[in-house]
Amino acid sequence: MPDPDAAPGPDLPLGTRAREAVLQRIVDRRYPQGARLVEREVAEELGMSRVPVREALRALVTEGLLELLPHSGVRVRRLERADVEHLYEVWEPLAVQASRLAARACAAGDCRGVDALEATLHQAESAAAADEATREVAAHTAFHECVVAMSGNPLLARTLEQLSWQLRLVFGLREEPAHMRAQHAEMYRHIAAGDAEAAAASTLLHVRDSRAVALRSLFGDT
Repeated sequence: MPDPDAAPGPDLPLGTRAREAVLQRIVDRRYPQGARLVEREVAEELGMSRVPVREALRALVTEGLLELLPHSGVRVRRLERADVEHLYEVWEPLAVQASRLAARACAAGDCRGVDALEATLHQAESAAAADEATREVAAHTAFHECVVAMSGNPLLARTLEQLSWQLRLVFGLREEPAHMRAQHAEMYRHIAAGDAEAAAASTLLHVRDSRAVALRSLFGDT
């Protein structure tokens, strides 16, 4: 699972390392929505030269997580309601299919990854008990990543990877009520039991509930 305090891999290109470091700070709200990012200050914080940081900031503008300021510099883009709705519209069918395929794999005797999936549940409970929101978000993200890995479908995995940071961002900004952890536990039970349609149904419920929680947390929906 992702470690929110871990530095990006030293073997990655500097621009990629800078991008991942800035992304993590956006996700865990060290760089909150609307915050102005100064290239020089970010470079000093990351212990890098300004060139890879400039490359990273430009990439994140292109990806829509940062936006250019009128005169100079960038700031963390504020999520709009449409951003969240569009994300869930794409994520919902993919997450449901990932759970269905993971359960089918278990039913066929390939339960590789089920122990790692269960471990994320314990990590989320431990983080919640310690009131460590960033670690809990990482555990929830890891749960869904484990389900995708268990699906055995590399195209599905690559498609969902493109949503990874947006999902982490939304997970980090919303509340994490206890029933969301209970829903993950139910999904785990159906996947481990090899019940594909029950796994799909529980995932559909979870994603739609997650969407409602996100909209309520971010935009005050009732």
